Amino acid sequence: MSRPFMISPVIRNALAGLGALLLGLGIGRFGYTPLMPVLIEQNWLSVGDAGYLGATNLFGYVFGSLFAATLARLVPVPLLTRISMVTVGVSLVACALPWGFVWFAPWRFLAGFTGGLLMVGAIPLVLSRAPLNQRGRSNGIIFTGVGSGIIVSGALVPALAGFGVSAIWAGMGLLALLIAALTWKQWDGDITLPPPPAEAAPARVFTLPVALLLAAYTIDSAGFVPHTVFLADYVARGLERGVAAGGLVWVLFGIGALCGPLLVGFAAEWFGFYRSIIGVLAIKSAAIAILLVSQHPVTLAVSAIVVGAMTPGISALVSGRVAELVGFGAHRQVWGWLTAGFAGASAGVGYLFSWLFDQTHSYNLLFALGASGIFIAMLLTVFVRNPAEKST
Repeated sequence: MSRPFMISPVIRNALAGLGALLLGLGIGRFGYTPLMPVLIEQNWLSVGDAGYLGATNLFGYVFGSLFAATLARLVPVPLLTRISMVTVGVSLVACALPWGFVWFAPWRFLAGFTGGLLMVGAIPLVLSRAPLNQRGRSNGIIFTGVGSGIIVSGALVPALAGFGVSAIWAGMGLLALLIAALTWKQWDGDITLPPPPAEAAPARVFTLPVALLLAAYTIDSAGFVPHTVFLADYVARGLERGVAAGGLVWVLFGIGALCGPLLVGFAAEWFGFYRSIIGVLAIKSAAIAILLVSQHPVTLAVSAIVVGAMTPGISALVSGRVAELVGFGAHRQVWGWLTAGFAGASAGVGYLFSWLFDQTHSYNLLFALGASGIFIAMLLTVFVRNPAEKST
């Protein structure tokens, strides 16, 4: 009897992680971006409430990231992952009821919270099951889930828009539940880590390299805000090229986000996580700064694709670098710190950049700040080395 599928266990494991991020971030979080104008146009939410609802989801992500390590000690990670994936789907379906901001807010917070749990809880579990020499590739596959979700939600929203807002929410929710069902069995079992040595207490885990990596990753999160929040609006209104052109730029960003993690995964295997992080941040800073000197369609496309690729790509690299610095025994805890810092900075800088734009109406100021921040993050990563590595 022939076997219909010959997917290796390593790939199946990585695909489960891809599904978790596709569901939790790509659909549960970024699926709101193309939906927001539809909510406003069809009078489900005011402009202000639509913005606050997006922030509510992001703050939920912050809290989920912070509490993930604690919950993982109380609940088996495979069970916690399954609960989180189902919760994201249910929260999206619940938003199909047009009961206003007060109804939407707790559900969007819950979607963000469980998205944070998936990022901090499920990803270390998947990574720990990968062979050492394939972790860079596994990381790359896992983080393509973000870009996949951006593309899927970007296609799903206009396809269902003619059927009304309820159909969009329900469609995204049912898709999320389908992904949860398809990956359900892959979460069977748990990992058995050796007990950490006595010196691996949290105080020792938070070393100078970890602190610098936390600072760099947090600053990087601020740097990509102009692209994730303002790029489509910049093209549509700032350059007066229309909504269709702005939408195309968002799709290109999603295509980059789909391909980037795989590319940086291979880079990590060739050059190591340390060198790859420095290179990715340098490229990302340049891809933002180029908009200050050129607004040619090719320039816009390159900037969108490259920044889209490097946004989840840097997360894949940093996750792998954390494992190198602290080991898998403390990976979930430290990855939780970094994810919370990343999300918190994104939320805070999102509000700050919105205020700056209201005051100045300058897109170039935002792009300049973003590129400068990522360049500073790159300089910090140069020093993210353990003493043992400095001799190599």
